[in-house]
Amino acid sequence: MTGSSTGIGMTSQRTRDRLIKRLRDMGIVDQRVLEAIQQTPRHLFVEEALASRAYEDTALPIGYGQTISQPYIVALMTQTLLAGGPMRAVLEVGGGSGYQTALLARLVDEVYSVERIGPLMHIARRRLFSSGYRNIHYKVSDGSWGWPEHAPYDGIMVTAAPVDVPETLLQQLATGGRMVIPVGAADSQELLLITANEEGVSRTHVEHVNFVPLISGQGQP
Repeated sequence: MTGSSTGIGMTSQRTRDRLIKRLRDMGIVDQRVLEAIQQTPRHLFVEEALASRAYEDTALPIGYGQTISQPYIVALMTQTLLAGGPMRAVLEVGGGSGYQTALLARLVDEVYSVERIGPLMHIARRRLFSSGYRNIHYKVSDGSWGWPEHAPYDGIMVTAAPVDVPETLLQQLATGGRMVIPVGAADSQELLLITANEEGVSRTHVEHVNFVPLISGQGQP
């Protein structure tokens, strides 16, 4: 997976730098997040035919009807998740290509990644392992069930949109924990920050977004 051509490698560093500047201009201020994006080769997480577009601020197809999210949205979600302080264990719902997984693995102690599409998970796992990541745990499962065996989590990041926040995920969030999740129908989704406290949970609107739907009814809880 790391065997990209020299041309792509040289181009990607320059285009990566431009992407970082664009993200700063759009309000991404967390230096940890910006450094993780600058150090993570996004072109390794897209199809080879799309590698030249990897550092554009746009979503790209990754097969099976799924996409790798727009870098700004990835950065915004990561910045929002980490704004409450350091995190030990984070659950990622919807591992997809593995790009968001890689960013999280640079920033937290342990990442637990679930993905309902088996082939996508296996490709991402091989890619991340060959890139040297050793603090990621993988499971093929319905995302709305999460991964309760390792709960509670300091953070939960959801990269597909349910109509409402699944109760099973709320139950896996530690007191003081944060969940970043897109919610709503296809034409009216919003990104929410869910914060858990002893009295319950609070919801804060972050931004209007457009994600693939979170599909239930596959995998095992």
